[in-house]
Amino acid sequence: MHPDRPSFGSTGLLDSSIASELLHRPAIEPCACGSSLAFIHCCGLGGGEVRTELPEQDQALAGGLEDAKARRDREATREAALAILGISPGHKDALQALYDVLQHEQKWDAASAVIDRLARIHFNDAVSRMIAAQYFLARGDMLRAQFHARMLVRLAPEALISHLTMGRAFLAQHNGKAAEHHFRIGLALPAPRGPDVPRRDIEAHLAIALRDQGRFDEARALFEVLAEDTKEPTLLLAWAKLEESDRKVEVALQLLERAEALAPDHPQLPIARATLFRRTHEHDRALALLDASVGEDGASSGLLEKGQILDSMGRYDEAFATFTALKARLCETSGHSYQAERAASLVKDLREFFTEGRSRLLPRASLRSDHPQPIFIVGFPRSGTTLIEQTLSAHPDIAAGDELPIIGQLAERAQNLLGSLLTYPKALSEMWLGDRAGHVDSLRDLYLNEAVRFGAVDPAKRWFTDKMPLNETHLGLIHILFPQSPIVHLVRHPLDVVLSVFSNGLTHGFHCAYALESAARHYALIAELIAHYHTALPLNYRAVRYEELVADQEGEVRSLLDFLGVPFVPATLAFHENARYARTASYAQVTEPIYTRSVHRYRNYLKHLEPVIPILMPAIQRLGYAIETDRHSAPSDDRIKSKAKLIAPDCSGATK
Repeated sequence: MHPDRPSFGSTGLLDSSIASELLHRPAIEPCACGSSLAFIHCCGLGGGEVRTELPEQDQALAGGLEDAKARRDREATREAALAILGISPGHKDALQALYDVLQHEQKWDAASAVIDRLARIHFNDAVSRMIAAQYFLARGDMLRAQFHARMLVRLAPEALISHLTMGRAFLAQHNGKAAEHHFRIGLALPAPRGPDVPRRDIEAHLAIALRDQGRFDEARALFEVLAEDTKEPTLLLAWAKLEESDRKVEVALQLLERAEALAPDHPQLPIARATLFRRTHEHDRALALLDASVGEDGASSGLLEKGQILDSMGRYDEAFATFTALKARLCETSGHSYQAERAASLVKDLREFFTEGRSRLLPRASLRSDHPQPIFIVGFPRSGTTLIEQTLSAHPDIAAGDELPIIGQLAERAQNLLGSLLTYPKALSEMWLGDRAGHVDSLRDLYLNEAVRFGAVDPAKRWFTDKMPLNETHLGLIHILFPQSPIVHLVRHPLDVVLSVFSNGLTHGFHCAYALESAARHYALIAELIAHYHTALPLNYRAVRYEELVADQEGEVRSLLDFLGVPFVPATLAFHENARYARTASYAQVTEPIYTRSVHRYRNYLKHLEPVIPILMPAIQRLGYAIETDRHSAPSDDRIKSKAKLIAPDCSGATK
């Protein structure tokens, strides 16, 4: 079997709850995915050969399908496709016709299963791959979108649509560097094949990729050329986002006025304006815009903006209701939910592999003294990692690497890279063998080479940061690749972290942020794993408590720089003046001087957080926090400082 081709019985076609039900469903019953096919002809298909052509005596059915499609008779098309697939479950035209019907009816689980099956059965068909990749991109299913887009590029590397689709998939995962690569290849193709794609479409996506990398001047120059006499409001909206990110609010507003002149009813216009008004603290004005345009069934971006504005206005119950509607909307449109079994299985494997005894036997990579080294800033999303990176990158010895996906990619590829029969983390056991011990240096170099490719490394600086959220899941791998690199762990009150995760549109951590309870469960799971790593590995580790940092900024920054072995410079205290664009959900917050309003924010939502307190209580106690109930009194700096100093966290349960 091809290594990139999962069997049809593997996870990936449906979520685990549906898959579990299917295992106990009689084969002749309709499939639970909602396709109207029998289970045995749908999600019950095995991984063996599947009939893809009709027998000679049934060829008339294919003519009936073509006739129904030509008449645009949706019900007749469905019946004809089902009849064909009952005989030949892999019939290409019938699968595509059924997919078209299901997509039109918004039967997302069924449409996802059918289009995924079409592309996997017709493994080398570029058109099927293109349709699947574009569908999953629109659905926000980045795992499957990336899988099919990668196969599309392999099958049709000279087709412009291949590189546009792959670039869009990378953009959706906030990988502007990789997206830029494909857009530039597309623009350089001498005689592109496949469907026609206007050159300006590629250039517009390239401008967005440059914007998302913080390369504002390059992106702006491209937007200026493309926007001359443009009739495309989406182009102006994308340009306005650049100016908002670059703190040029008035320019952004002017661009939105141009977009409105072209499309007064564009659904993204009020959301974009509300974002600008929130940046300028005109909350009433922003909320009025959203109230007039965003209902509970509105776009997720509008619900997110509305919830955050209500929070800023102190209307906490309304804000929580809006965040709840946001999560319901995201679940509905993406089909995602927390992958609890996968997360628990990975953590179990990591705990069993990285024991104190076993870890001693693993080789450690040597230090590359000729190359800048990483500082790993780890922490659950919304714990303050962006604040620390902006602080450190204001230092002349430290470059900002941003959220580098490299550690996660090495974990995913470890089995192949090490030639192991086992999956990660067990694949690392190959390095116990004498003829493979040197592979640890190869993995180190692969990380460093990728960091250069991502633009994270400045050869003139000693360090670069890597602040990918939840990299703490892989502290064992980080330690053996870079045993001397500092690990800076941001710690914040668990209730504040989980609340902030819930009130943002994040996808990290096996989609744990799609519900309050799953965010809490994943936080608790990773907190236990970190505590385990402390017993098994001699980490070069320092915890930074968010509450201490905002209460005593200079003291904490000086202490952190001492830990890193670099001298204190005053610029690190003025992180908000750092011209670098932070490409995270915190990009606007780190343009302000340090503030304390996010400390104990959970108190405003305590009644809504009650269901998750038992889940988080072990972590709350281990880290030395308490649960305060007074939502009306903002903590003073002295109060934060004295309370935070009671027990300084090392995430192992010990105290300093």
